[in-house]
Amino acid sequence: MVSFESLKSEYERNWANLEIRPSRLADANGVARKAINGKATYQQIERLTGVPWYFAALCHYRESNYDFDTYLGNGETLHRVTTIVPKGRGPFATFVDGAVDAFRIENFIGAHDWGIARILFRLEAFNGFGYHSKGCNSPYLYGGSTLYGPPEARAGKFIRDHVFDSNHVDSQLGTAVILHAMMSLDSSITLDGSPQFADRTEPEDDAASTIVLMQQALNKLGANPPLAEDGISGPKTGAAVSQFQQRNGLRDTGLLDGATVAALTRATQAGGSVPSGDISKILKRLEDLAQLLRPSAGAVTPGTTTPGNTLPATNDPISLFERLFSLINKTAPVPGPVSPTNPAPVDQLKQVVDLLSTLLNKDGKPVLGQVNGALGETIGKLLDGKKTALGIGGSVLTALLSSVTASPNAGGLAGLLGTIVSAVPGLGQFAMPISLALTAWGVLGKFEKWAQGTAPPPKPTT
Repeated sequence: MVSFESLKSEYERNWANLEIRPSRLADANGVARKAINGKATYQQIERLTGVPWYFAALCHYRESNYDFDTYLGNGETLHRVTTIVPKGRGPFATFVDGAVDAFRIENFIGAHDWGIARILFRLEAFNGFGYHSKGCNSPYLYGGSTLYGPPEARAGKFIRDHVFDSNHVDSQLGTAVILHAMMSLDSSITLDGSPQFADRTEPEDDAASTIVLMQQALNKLGANPPLAEDGISGPKTGAAVSQFQQRNGLRDTGLLDGATVAALTRATQAGGSVPSGDISKILKRLEDLAQLLRPSAGAVTPGTTTPGNTLPATNDPISLFERLFSLINKTAPVPGPVSPTNPAPVDQLKQVVDLLSTLLNKDGKPVLGQVNGALGETIGKLLDGKKTALGIGGSVLTALLSSVTASPNAGGLAGLLGTIVSAVPGLGQFAMPISLALTAWGVLGKFEKWAQGTAPPPKPTT
C-alpha cells in the first residue's frame, strides 16, 4: 500500500528544489493566470468544502483545462449524466455544484492537512504512483521543471497502460509547476495547512485499508489489467469496479459504495461472482418466516382485527411482509447492467439484502434465528427496539441530503442541507445502504420476536 508518510519527505524535498525551466516560464505563468482568473468561483467551492481554492484550480486544469462547463470529477459536460468513472453523476446546474460532488467522492471534504506534501500526494494519486518504481519523477507533477527530463533529471512516461518509455519527455506542464507559478503571481496563497492535531488521520487514509482489500478482491476475481494494491481508488480501480458491477447487476458507478463492497466480499468468499441465487435464498428464508406468522385454521394472529377495532392494513406485519415479498417477486431484476440514471426501487432493496447478508450470513450461518443477537450483548441491548427507527430516519435523511447540491447562494432549508452534506464525506455513498440495512435488520428482528412469542403484538388502532 502507498502511504503518505513514506513519501512525505520526498515531496517536501522536491518542492524545495523545484525550478521552472526558463523555456517554460512564460507558459507556466500563462496557465497560472487562467487559474487566478477563476479564483472567485474556486473560492465558492472552498467555502462549501474546505478544499483550498488553488487546489480546486489545479484539479480543474488537469481534468478540462479550465472549462467551467464540465464536471470536475472527470471533465465530462455538466448537462448530462456522466458516462465514465465516476458514472451516473449529474447533471449539475453549475460548475460549483459538480465540484462539491467530485470532492465528496474523493474524500477531500473534512480534510485538515493542506500542506505542500499532502497536496502533491493528492495530485499524484489521481494519475498513479507508477513513476516511483521507474526511478523517475512524475511529469504529472514536475513536467516543465528541472526535476523532470534531461539534462538535470531522468525522462520517461507511461505512454499507455503498463508501457513505460524511458526516452519520452512529457511536454505538458506539471501541477506542481503551475502551483509554483501561481504563488509568484498571487501572494495570498500560503501553504501552511498542516493538521492542527498531529494524531488526526485524513479521510483518504481512513479509506485506504478498505480500498486495498477491495483491490485485492478484484485481482483475485481476475481484474484485467491487474490493479496495483496501493489503497488509491484511481481510474484503473474505478474501471475494474465498474466491470464487476456490470457483471453482477449492481448499479454501474465505478465507485466502492457499501453494496459493492459487500458484493465483492461475498464474491471472494465464494471464489467467483456473486451467485445469482443469493437473493432468492434470503427471500426464501423470509417466506418461511411468513409461514410461521400466518395463522392456522381457527387461530388468532397478533394484531388481528376485532369488532370495533379496525387495524389498518399498513400496520399489519403480515400484510406488510406479503406486500413486500410480492413486490420483490414481481420486479426482481435479471442479472445484467442496471441503468445508472433511474434505478428501480428493487435495485436499492437488492443492495440492502446484499449488505444485510454480509452482516448476518457470515460463514454460512442462517440469517434468521440470530437476528437480535447478532450484534452481541452490549450493542444488541443498546439498539434493542431502536434499529428500525434509526434505520428509517437515517435512510430518509441520507436520501434527502444525497439529493441536495450545495450552492453558495442557497438560503433557508436548502442552504442548511447543503452545509450538512458538504461537511460529511461520503454521506450518500456509504450511509444509505447501512441505514437501509439497519431498517431491514430491525424488521427481521421484530418478525423473529413475533414468531418466538417474545414481543407484544402491534397495538390496534381505534
